[in-house]
Amino acid sequence: MAHASLPQEILERVRALPDEDQRRVLEFVRSLGTPRTGVPGAELLRFAGAIERHELQRMSQAIEEGCEQFE
Repeated sequence: MAHASLPQEILERVRALPDEDQRRVLEFVRSLGTPRTGVPGAELLRFAGAIERHELQRMSQAIEEGCEQFE
């Protein structure tokens, strides 16, 4: 496979997958061509202050502690 072109290698690898995984690959590839849309930041401002400061601090601490477990 060292001399195979990129599309050929992709095709070979996808063909070797079970049908369900091939469907997942197809869904993923289709999603790559779909423009990603988001929400303008101004629309999110209504959520500002929805979470208490002490809760945000607890979340931040939990994230820091949890992330330290993975190195």
